[in-house]
Amino acid sequence: MKNKVVLVIAIVLVVALIIGGVTFFSKNEKPVVEIATEENLNTIITQVYEKANLELASLMTSPIDVTDEEMLKSFTGLQSNKNVELALVSEPMMSSQAYSFVLVKVSEEANVEEMKTEMLNNIDTRKWICVEAEKVYITNHSDLICLVMSNEEWAKPVYNAFKEIVQNKVGEELEKSAEAVELPEDQFPGQELPIDEEPAL
Repeated sequence: MKNKVVLVIAIVLVVALIIGGVTFFSKNEKPVVEIATEENLNTIITQVYEKANLELASLMTSPIDVTDEEMLKSFTGLQSNKNVELALVSEPMMSSQAYSFVLVKVSEEANVEEMKTEMLNNIDTRKWICVEAEKVYITNHSDLICLVMSNEEWAKPVYNAFKEIVQNKVGEELEKSAEAVELPEDQFPGQELPIDEEPAL
């Protein structure tokens, strides 16, 4: 009986060390890439595209005004700009293509895992109105959060390229698939006149 108790305690300690190690790295280990400035984030995005080696549509990378909470929410899903220091977005110049690659630099005080979950739960995969992103991938490297959403053929290679750039030193990986949406029935069907009635002249 005593041996079983010791074994259970040992297993619990090992699991706690593993979880603690992942959490510790996700915020505290020195990042393998420079992420302190907007220029650094631009460089990371360029490197990701070079590694992904995809024929993407004409893309434009722009800084997100983190003081504008509505704009920040639109691109990241974050409900406020608290603990957000920098953010860049890379999207097609044509809004009819569902693709978005976002990097968010957060402060040292930020709870990265909570912010990632908030982004996953609130990002609007239908923000383009006429098209929708099929997949959303989110992870972080130290205090840099990465969000990619698009179809699987574009999103997964870009997401994997980001992880390679940071040598796979990432925190928890989150993902979701877009839910199928039924088109509403025609709310204004053509109405036929009763047989015994004639149209007014």
